[in-house]
Amino acid sequence: MKKTVRVISFICALVMIFSSCATEKPVEITFQDNPVDRDNYVSNVTDPGIERSAEYLSSPKLTHEDVKHALDFIMSKVDDNVSTFVDKYPGSYGEDLTYPQTDNTGWTEGFFIGMIWLAYEYTGDVKYKLIATKHCDAMRKRLEDNISLEHHDIGFLYYPSCVKGYFLTGDEKMKETALMAADKLLTRYNEKGKYIQAWGEFGAVEESRLIIDTMMNLELLYWASEESGDKKYFDVANEHAKTTAMVIMRDDASTHHTFYINPETGNPSHGVTDQGLNDDTAWSRGQAWGIYGFNISYKYTGNPLFMQEGTKTTNYFLNHLPKDNIAYWDLSFTDGNEPRDTSAAAICASGLIDNYKYYDNEYKDIYLGAAHQILKSLSQKYTTRGAYSNGVLREGVYSYHDDLGINTPLIWGDYYYMEALMKLWTM
Repeated sequence: MKKTVRVISFICALVMIFSSCATEKPVEITFQDNPVDRDNYVSNVTDPGIERSAEYLSSPKLTHEDVKHALDFIMSKVDDNVSTFVDKYPGSYGEDLTYPQTDNTGWTEGFFIGMIWLAYEYTGDVKYKLIATKHCDAMRKRLEDNISLEHHDIGFLYYPSCVKGYFLTGDEKMKETALMAADKLLTRYNEKGKYIQAWGEFGAVEESRLIIDTMMNLELLYWASEESGDKKYFDVANEHAKTTAMVIMRDDASTHHTFYINPETGNPSHGVTDQGLNDDTAWSRGQAWGIYGFNISYKYTGNPLFMQEGTKTTNYFLNHLPKDNIAYWDLSFTDGNEPRDTSAAAICASGLIDNYKYYDNEYKDIYLGAAHQILKSLSQKYTTRGAYSNGVLREGVYSYHDDLGINTPLIWGDYYYMEALMKLWTM
């Protein structure tokens, strides 16, 4: 039944796209045929505020010892996994709480390498540097051979691996690899609609859309611009972020997962979901990508629009959490027996710490308090302690509608959980 509904939704989406292609051809992205001033855009999205602000401000925070205890557990998994995944990689999601071995052909290999770099940062042990460097060499080979890179997830692949490695080691080969990856990501940019196409053959009408996840991949481009001095990377990232801010947000500060852009005119068409409950709800991981992703663009551009929309996105997420602060797979659920998505919680927590660092507004201390409460709940209730597992966090949801990776570790969930804890460790 679920697959039938998704097929019908896809057909409807195609009909809407093709029917809208007959409109006139303005150069700029438009709303209801009124050109938008992209540099001075004013959002009409309402800030919902934070309903549990007093709780987040007053609840005890994780201690330094708490953070160490959580990180040491993660390190036990990293140590086991670097011995197991020598020339292979953990799959995107666990099967019976265990990541299978996969080749370097997916979209999540960068997260495993990123965890090894975080282990090196945490311990200073050169063995992690050597192992991560070997994996970065494999990422270079994948890029040179152009293996499964026709998508927007290049940032997920190369930022946690080669950019993080370059930060920690100064290795020029990693820098060069990451710049090559940024060039590859630029090839997904649609100038007419001013967005990076997420999936599929570039320019294909049925794939003429952006997704909220891509906001995370922009950091590769912002970094490339700073490192190379070439503004082209910044311009693409900045324009994509502006387009996303204009179309991805609903009036109540929830977000669409994906938004179609008319391929003939570059005008916004309509928002749908590929992962959430339905087209009118907020997929929790997508909302979390928005929290973190808007912060990235604000950090690099200083554009207040990104802080404003990031704040609204964050507040909506926090207002739709259950009592223990670990989101269900869709934010329309706040209690009951639906699956949680611990990866959305981990992404949110890491993004909240950055909100505290970069957002100068009345919510920043609340955000830090909320990050502590989410991480406390994850560490106390949602890890794989005591279970036979090579993952860290249980109860993630990869793809609910496809019945894939439900109630199991997700490699990016493990990565962002470790990253968030490391941010607290070094504060």
